[in-house]
Order: sequence, then C-alpha cells, then structure tokens
Amino acid sequence: MHTFRFSTELIVLERRTRYVGTYDTAQEVQVGSAHRISLLGTGLIGDFYATALSGRRGMDQVTVAYSRSAERAAAFAQRWEIPHHTTDLRAAIEHPDTDIVVIGLPNDLHEEAVALSAAAGKAVLCTKPLGRTAEEAKRILDIVENAGVFAGYLEDLVYTPKTLKAVEAVRRGAVGDVLWVRSRETHPGPHSAWFWDTRKAGGGAIVDLGCHCVEIIRGFVGKGNRPVEVMCWADTLVHPIEAEDNAVGLVKFDSGAIGQFEVSWTFRGGMDLHDEVQGSEGTIWLNHFLRTGFEMFSSGGGGYVAEKAESESGWIYPVGDEIGELGYVDMFTDMFDALDQGTQPTETFYDGYVVNAIMDACYRSVASRSWEPIDVQWRAGSTPRVTRTAATHDGRTVIKRETLPDGRIKLILKDEQTGEFEDRLVCDQPDGP
Repeated sequence: MHTFRFSTELIVLERRTRYVGTYDTAQEVQVGSAHRISLLGTGLIGDFYATALSGRRGMDQVTVAYSRSAERAAAFAQRWEIPHHTTDLRAAIEHPDTDIVVIGLPNDLHEEAVALSAAAGKAVLCTKPLGRTAEEAKRILDIVENAGVFAGYLEDLVYTPKTLKAVEAVRRGAVGDVLWVRSRETHPGPHSAWFWDTRKAGGGAIVDLGCHCVEIIRGFVGKGNRPVEVMCWADTLVHPIEAEDNAVGLVKFDSGAIGQFEVSWTFRGGMDLHDEVQGSEGTIWLNHFLRTGFEMFSSGGGGYVAEKAESESGWIYPVGDEIGELGYVDMFTDMFDALDQGTQPTETFYDGYVVNAIMDACYRSVASRSWEPIDVQWRAGSTPRVTRTAATHDGRTVIKRETLPDGRIKLILKDEQTGEFEDRLVCDQPDGP
C-alpha cells in the first residue's frame, strides 16, 4: 500500500464513472479525476507531451507552461491554448491551479524541478534520463520518496503499442526464457543545443538514446532480473564534440541473459528504432519507425514527414500516429491511472535510477576497455539462471532435433561418458515417430 501526499488544496474539477457487473448488480466505480498540469519545457518534447496530454482522456488540461524564454513560453501557450505561461520555474510549479508537474527540461534542471515539485506536495512526472549520473538520479529518487509524492519516469519507448504487446507475449511464455535482447536507436542527432553539451546533458548518445534501449531491454528480461555488469564501446566519429556520437554496449543479467544496445547520432536516413528478442522457444522482431509498412514516394514539398526525417522527397517513411507509435499516449494513461488509483506506475523513479547506474557502468567500461560491475542499490531480489532439462535418446543427450528436406528426422546426440557427438537418423519415413 502506497500513500502519497499532494497539495492541501487539490483541485478536482470533474470525475468520471463507469459501471461494472450485470445489469441488475452494476456498481459505480470511479475512473479518475481531472487533473491540471504545470508543463515545464516548450521544446520538441514539450510539444509531444502537450499533444498526448490534451487528447489522452479529454478531461485533463495543461494549465501552466514554463520556458526559460518568454517568447517561446508565449508562443507555446498560444499554440496549445494554455491559460498561463511564465519564465519563473518556482511560480510554474507552485501555481495554485495545478496538481501535477510534468518535466520536459534539459537534464541539468531535473533535480531542481523535482525538488521544487516535491516541496510543493505535487505529483511529478519527469522525462528521461532521470539524472545525468546515478548519483544525481539517486538524489532525485530520495527527494520524492522522502516527500511522499507520486513520481513517474517518462520513458515513452517502453510504452509503444508494439512493445506493450511484445512484453505481454514474453510474460505469457510465448518465447520461453529470454536469452538475448537487442535494442537499437539511431538518428542524425538531437534537435536542441543543450544535448550536445556534456555539462548539461551528462554525456552523448549513451545518455540520450541508451537510456531508452536499456529500459526496453529491462522490460523484456524482467525488472526483477538484476543487471550485473557491462561491456561498452563508444567513440566520437563524426561530430566535432566532446561527447560520444556512437556506442554499442552489452549488459549481463542475473539470469544469464544478455542485453545489447546500439546508439548513434550519425545515422543517416531518419530515425531507426527497432528491437529483437531471442528466447529459448521463440523470437520477436519489432520495427517502430522506419519500414513500418507505410512507404511513400514524393518529389518534395509535402512538409513534415516524421521525427528526425532528413528528406521530404524520394522514398520516405511517414508514421501514421506518431504520438501513439512513440508511446506517449499509453505512457500518460499509465501515469494518470496509477495516480488516480494510488498505485505505482509501470515506470518509476527507481527504474530511472537503475538506468542511470547501468549507463554509469557503460562509461567506466569505455574508459577501462573491460567488463565493469554495475553499482546499484538493488531492491528487486534475484532471478535464477536460465536452465534447461535435456531430453535423452538411447542413453544419450539430445542436442538438437531437426527435420530434413525429405521429411526424415535427425538427432544430434552427445555421449556424456565419452564426450563424443554423433548424427543419428531416428525416422526413415516422413510420417514416422
């Protein structure tokens, strides 16, 4: 049971209900309260958030917009019909008409914004990554836990429709034991200047994109599966910056599963988001952005195509419902439903802290060129190592069973006493046992 403390004058403007049970025994059940939101940040992520929030349930409203620029704040408020805008961070957070703070600010401002939100007793939702380092992320986690406020980690890519369905299939056992997960996010580079400044961002492509990939991997291997150590390569290959613009990493988990992430700020052709899951009994392949089945040729002039698209002409790959496909709609639905029900959302500040701890280990591995342990205050217990019960045939261990092109069955066997391997046909006829 979790107890959350909110502002003393929580504004509830509307309540919706639904009915459950038979016609004769139906009972009224509260669906949720209308919320008023202070939205911090008016960049690209602010637009995505505003789009998702305005259409999520038809009952919540962004009431205050904050930007460090008065001009951007006014333009954003006009674009989204937001009644109040300001360049005063504290005033935006403490505004008496709002009960939730949504943070879409540069990484170096997260801790201050969370601290002000917690002090105001308001629920707080923070964009990825939670902090620039695990140490900073842990301080942010401690702030909300000590204050007792609701907190959600806005990691949108674990909420894409395809990811949600794939994770559910894994939980049902559709692919058996998860052995390997690969997550890739690559594009030509971030939209805003602060991403390129390691002092503000905390790093380059690993912090910006690797945080997505790491949490996607954790979702498939299981969040109770402790990440143990990492091996990572990173380099600056194209852009004249201090931060890494390319990286590949391996994350080893308690169960023996391996996560692999690939991130780049130098990929040409748009944004590539795809994931693969290899299990003992199946495989999943997901493509979220490029090559999704929507392909179009244009001579140009058609305008916006999709996030990070580099061309409006030639063969292009639009995304039908970009906000939905990137996970923003389901993300905010989960956050607000959890808030209304007094439960934890799927993505918590603790998850954000774990992601930061993994990324810190990645940077240590880049420097040492070796496997590095993940230093994290782990709360989720342990996961047993993947094990398989071997089948036997004629006193030998069955390594593999396969059907030949003509329908015959062949086994590859191992004699455990001698260590010898052999091929053996066990069925001469296609319809045999």
